[in-house]
Amino acid sequence: MKAENFIANRLTDPKEGKGSLSRPFVIIAKVAVAVSLAVMIIAVAILTGFKREISEKTIGFGSHIQIINYDRNLSFETVPIDSDLDFLPQINGIEGIRHTQRFGLKPGIIKTKTDIQGIVLKGVDTSFDWSFFKKNLTEGQIITLNDSSTTNETIISKNISQLLNLTVGDTFDMFFVQEPPRFRRFTVTGIYNTQMAEFDEIFVLCDLRHIQKLNGWEPNQVSGIEILIDDFKNIDNITYKVDDIVSYHFLNDGTRLRVQSIIEKYPQIFDWIGLQDTNAIVLLVLMIAVAGVNMIAGLLIIILERTNMIGVLKALGAENRFIQKIFLIQSGHIILRGLFWGNLLGIALGFIQQKFGIIKLDEANYYLSTVPINLDVINILLLNIATFVLTIAMLLIPSMVILRISPDKTIKFE
Repeated sequence: MKAENFIANRLTDPKEGKGSLSRPFVIIAKVAVAVSLAVMIIAVAILTGFKREISEKTIGFGSHIQIINYDRNLSFETVPIDSDLDFLPQINGIEGIRHTQRFGLKPGIIKTKTDIQGIVLKGVDTSFDWSFFKKNLTEGQIITLNDSSTTNETIISKNISQLLNLTVGDTFDMFFVQEPPRFRRFTVTGIYNTQMAEFDEIFVLCDLRHIQKLNGWEPNQVSGIEILIDDFKNIDNITYKVDDIVSYHFLNDGTRLRVQSIIEKYPQIFDWIGLQDTNAIVLLVLMIAVAGVNMIAGLLIIILERTNMIGVLKALGAENRFIQKIFLIQSGHIILRGLFWGNLLGIALGFIQQKFGIIKLDEANYYLSTVPINLDVINILLLNIATFVLTIAMLLIPSMVILRISPDKTIKFE
């Protein structure tokens, strides 16, 4: 063991520190590091939890990427495209794409005996990935689809079911404003609740063939193709690759196709999510600063208390760098102990919230009923490393006070 490590270990030993002036300040420094790290773990867990939950819910209604007609119409009355695109196998071959599915949209009005409500039918077929709606299904079951016949089953949201007093098994009539006017009678087979009122109050899922018949489309005509990817972080890169393939193709009528990512489709949601990053960065900087300032104060007190020892070491020929290492190693031990308790506290609080959802949220404003937690091992490791490295770096300057300590002024002969 190196001499500086041996001395630092002796100075850090609780038995050696009993009764010393610096002991209370060392405890305060440990607590500051622990609390700062715990707050940072919780902050990052909440931030990443929010981003994950809101992103997943938005993607559940619109997928990661859509291929639609280049028509600039912003309503839900869409211009159809041919679903049998010859370049779809090429798109499916792009690394990172896990699934493609067809969809159709049709706005209409639900009418019951006492209420009416404007909604949008989203038609899906057997290619549809139901994992998102299965996860958020509160009553009933998903639609039973097959290739041979059209089903009148639908899935509605909890919001719509409460507005129109509909439950699983009930039927409702839906009217469509077109020439000539048409209506369909549907049966509620399931009720979902994503807590995203912006979508829950609009979308009702049904068989795609209803949309095709109402619009007078051919069996291979749809509103668009939805693409699901493996990793949301790669959405910009994959969108660019898909667009690179699609942009060179034209439809039979001479019109073009457009590729749109979920970020482009709902910029207001993802801009709101992006604002949370700034808040988190400010909080992380403040917490590291709090831990660093408390460690600086503790280190200075430790050095002042050990001026006599520093003088003796210098008289014995020890270099300033050697003595600095002793106190930085001792500070490192203090920080590591603080990090241990900080991890314990932060992870424990995060786990409790994740398991029991103690802290509630207003669904109308946050799209969630409880504060989400995402305890990611990599994020926690990065926080620990960053806190340790930056705090030690902050201690380099105050440790320079050792250079000013002179042996002849600090050694006292009794």
